[in-house]
Amino acid sequence: MIIVLQKDATEKQLQDIVKRVKSCGLEPHVIVGVARTVIGLVGDKQGLDPRVFESMPGVEKAVPIMAPYKLASRDAKAEDTVILVGNAVIGGEKPAYMAGPCAVESREQIMETAYAVKEAGASILRGGAFKPRTSPYSFQGLGEKGLQYLAEAGEAVGLPTVSEVVNPSDVDLVSQYVDILQIGARNMQNFALLRRVGQTRMPVLLKRGLSATIEEWLMAAEYIMSEGNYQVILCERGIRTFETATRNTLDVSAIALVRQLSHLPVVADPSHATGRRDLVVPAGCAAVAAGAQGLLVEVHPNPDAALSDGAQSLTPQQFRQMVRAVRLIAESIAPESADHWWNKNAV
Repeated sequence: MIIVLQKDATEKQLQDIVKRVKSCGLEPHVIVGVARTVIGLVGDKQGLDPRVFESMPGVEKAVPIMAPYKLASRDAKAEDTVILVGNAVIGGEKPAYMAGPCAVESREQIMETAYAVKEAGASILRGGAFKPRTSPYSFQGLGEKGLQYLAEAGEAVGLPTVSEVVNPSDVDLVSQYVDILQIGARNMQNFALLRRVGQTRMPVLLKRGLSATIEEWLMAAEYIMSEGNYQVILCERGIRTFETATRNTLDVSAIALVRQLSHLPVVADPSHATGRRDLVVPAGCAAVAAGAQGLLVEVHPNPDAALSDGAQSLTPQQFRQMVRAVRLIAESIAPESADHWWNKNAV
């Protein structure tokens, strides 16, 4: 259930409503939008009559939300959520590019990549320090030293940074060095980790699980938001299907659908979705055409020598070409952005 406040509701009326919600054994989440302020109710609402709140001063209406993801739903917030990280805008009118190597291998490597992707148009620098790999014998990352190199490179070129956190016990450590915490596909339903990053109030990039449904993906976001952290970025990175020609299957329809269902920004990872360098650019263009508001791309100065995911990593020159191609797609659909195909109210 959400409680929609009147436009002229006072701060005292808001606090009175919050107290009433808590007295009912529920947790209130105040969501301030451009057009309206709503209070999301989290907890067991069985048998709760909306009229309990509709009679209170400052309340316009109380509306039950049928979707299980209450806070992530468009019903809770009609307009898109825009997340600001330094000078980077995620969820705005222009696509945001998060680019860098799959894994930070050395100070020289991440520094060279940082300058290259910044010059090509990236707004966020990515790099893995803790790498959960399918094989225990594969390169697992440099750990804290990798985070230090990533932070140094980001500061040198003036870009905020994003890196994956794997364990709840590592959240405090990773938070010291990066600006966005990434939850990888394998950890999408690591609920202890989701709750922990939800307590940080830092932006969180939440990747869709390998075989997760859209509802499960949004419910994972709900875990983070239920802790009071509403800065969640959803990332479609391809799902596991019967197809073996590509690493995963990019679910383009999920991007358009989630733009309808949720106000959270949606980005795509064409690198993991395809696993092939020659498919990253067309897959990225398709994702943006479907409504993705940014791309997470693996870029390496020498992909053939990369210690992790070299086959799907672009060279800096290829990334520059990708930004140009995606810009054409984004500009071609921009005039219709208010009523595009991901808007369920579009004709």
